[in-house]
Amino acid sequence: MLGRTEQPSPALPAVPAPREGADGPGDGPPGDRPPSWRRTLERFGHRPPGRTPLAERLVPPMPSAGGPPLVLNRLGIFPPARLWAWLCRWAGWLGPLSVALFGGVLRFTGLGTPHAIVFDETYYAKDAYTLWHLGYESNWADGANEAIMASPQNIPYRLDAAYVVHPPVGKWLIGLGEYVFGMNPFGWRAAMALLGTLSILMIARIARRLFRSTLLGCVAGLLLAVDGLHFVMSRVALLDLVVMFWILAAFGFLLLDRDRIRGLIARRLGDAPDAVIARRMNLGWRPYRIAAGVCVGLTCATKWSGLYVALAFGLLTVLWDAGSRRLAGAARPYLWTLLRDAVPAFCSIVLTSVVVYVSSFAGWFASSSAPGQGGYGRDWAAHRAGLSPEFLPLPVLGQVRMPFRFGMTWVPDALRSLWHYHSTVYDFHTHLTSPHTYQSNPWSWLVLGRPVSYFYESPKLGQSGCQVNECAREVLGIGTPLLWWAGVVALAYCLYRWAVRRDWRAGALLCGLAAGYLPWFAYQQRTIFLFYAVAFVPFLVLAVTMMVGVMIGPAGASQDRRIIGSTAAGALLLAVVWNFLYFYPLYTGQTIPMDDWRARMWFTSWI
Repeated sequence: MLGRTEQPSPALPAVPAPREGADGPGDGPPGDRPPSWRRTLERFGHRPPGRTPLAERLVPPMPSAGGPPLVLNRLGIFPPARLWAWLCRWAGWLGPLSVALFGGVLRFTGLGTPHAIVFDETYYAKDAYTLWHLGYESNWADGANEAIMASPQNIPYRLDAAYVVHPPVGKWLIGLGEYVFGMNPFGWRAAMALLGTLSILMIARIARRLFRSTLLGCVAGLLLAVDGLHFVMSRVALLDLVVMFWILAAFGFLLLDRDRIRGLIARRLGDAPDAVIARRMNLGWRPYRIAAGVCVGLTCATKWSGLYVALAFGLLTVLWDAGSRRLAGAARPYLWTLLRDAVPAFCSIVLTSVVVYVSSFAGWFASSSAPGQGGYGRDWAAHRAGLSPEFLPLPVLGQVRMPFRFGMTWVPDALRSLWHYHSTVYDFHTHLTSPHTYQSNPWSWLVLGRPVSYFYESPKLGQSGCQVNECAREVLGIGTPLLWWAGVVALAYCLYRWAVRRDWRAGALLCGLAAGYLPWFAYQQRTIFLFYAVAFVPFLVLAVTMMVGVMIGPAGASQDRRIIGSTAAGALLLAVVWNFLYFYPLYTGQTIPMDDWRARMWFTSWI
């Protein structure tokens, strides 16, 4: 998804790129004199290394073509020059597409297994069906789950609206799969498997652009393909994978916008920074940032947790603009960014997302506003004049009727009804404290403290393929342990790169992870689950990918250093793949002997 095809490099990547912080060469405004110690050394013949050209500092080059790597030559493999040139030309797409194909085969194979309604599919699969048929979510008759899974099938939905607490975009996508493949487990999971596969392609292209390495792009795609939590969430009809998909898409568009704007600045400046141009420059039309705003809006229209993503990504793009103006020579880059870029960024990200969010309720708006008909609460404003609540909660006194209410009749009834509906949903979310067997605290998420079991059976000999006295079938929502635990180390390294080395790439992926993770610490009293963490899994994968690049080593390192680093990085990747395969039966609901199931329960909290 990330722009035109560039020439890939067969060589191993050099992750640490020239920094753009104050410690990078040539980052100060034009006319800055070198420090006194450097001028003293220059009098004794010292010559500082040449500065990287400004255009290259603004937009580092994408991977370029080269000859076959040394390892192929040592193995006696000498590909024809024309074939090698073709591979180099298209490797930026062939590699990511191959990894995505691998991940897609994993996700679509046996997608209809288990042939049952698992966990919260009982809500979202049915809501999606009525959303497509009525334009709003409706209630169902008693015993609906059994009727849906029966043969012949019966789909007993009613016309009265159901009270639902999540926006409709994720359910529209689930319903699309049901529309194409039918109201069955494969149908309501198909859209999730497709989004999971596309996200593998996206992260491979994003990582390639972020690290300027085709190899590291493929590594990122492979790691996401074999993450257990991402894999399981791609095979169940829940909303959180949709949240992850739109967050990743928004991040990719912002990355494209960053490169595009920096390329524009480089063309306007030429070979040298210019303080006047840097502060006065109008960055113009930014379609990629608007596309990011659309994706953020779709995130919010799937789950409200997307609101934090809007704030984080809005701040991220403004800081990137400030860095661009500083590198271009602006003396006060943050001031000029605030004056020239902050308002357009707000419009592109926040206002666009608001428009997209409200538009996602098109089916609800189109439904009848007659009493007892249409979407839930569609008729609320018909005989009311305001937005204020009828009752005000007060300490000791409890619910007290408001003595006055504000007249808001100039606001359309549909919008006032939608506002009231949202106020009740907010009240639900902030007071959701009912205990659940698989609830967990966000402090434990990164170490996989309490996974969620979506499905469990204990078949006996002769049942469901069981060949011993006692077996187990489970779909366990847990990340690949070695990948996540390596991710904790990688995050610590990224914090160092961002705080000490001022590496913008580390800061970018930390921003994405923080937007999906940190807000949950404010709701520790709520009933929350580990699978919410799938929203930030791509950024955890990017952190591990960055660490893998450092393990391989820079391009200028010695051959021994590169061999040792590549061996260590390869061993880590093989260990992660093995770990995924080891837990694969628990990800897919396969029947395994009870002893094998117990062997995979590494901690009692996983049971």
